[in-house]
Amino acid sequence: MTIAYTVTADFDSLDVASEWVRWLQDGHLAEVLQGGASHAAIVRVEPTQANPLRFEARYRFPSMQVFQRYEKEFAPKLRAEGLAKFPASRGARMTRSLGEVLTELKA
Repeated sequence: MTIAYTVTADFDSLDVASEWVRWLQDGHLAEVLQGGASHAAIVRVEPTQANPLRFEARYRFPSMQVFQRYEKEFAPKLRAEGLAKFPASRGARMTRSLGEVLTELKA
């Protein structure tokens, strides 16, 4: 069973959002892949009035067991680093979601 893990990030400032995206591109995504993810992507979500600066870091893990290992062995360090760089006081808000991929088609 493939696991979909998403970190949704909302920002008050485009500068802070851009810094977050660069941080992901410059190593964070690769570290999550090293922790067991099989896929990583950054998505800029279509702006809405309520959430004009919303981004998602989307990951796939091959199984719940691999994801749980990531959460135990890798996530605490990576999350602490993210919170230190992008605290709420800088206008950054993060939420996480986790789910089982039931169907996925590829062209």
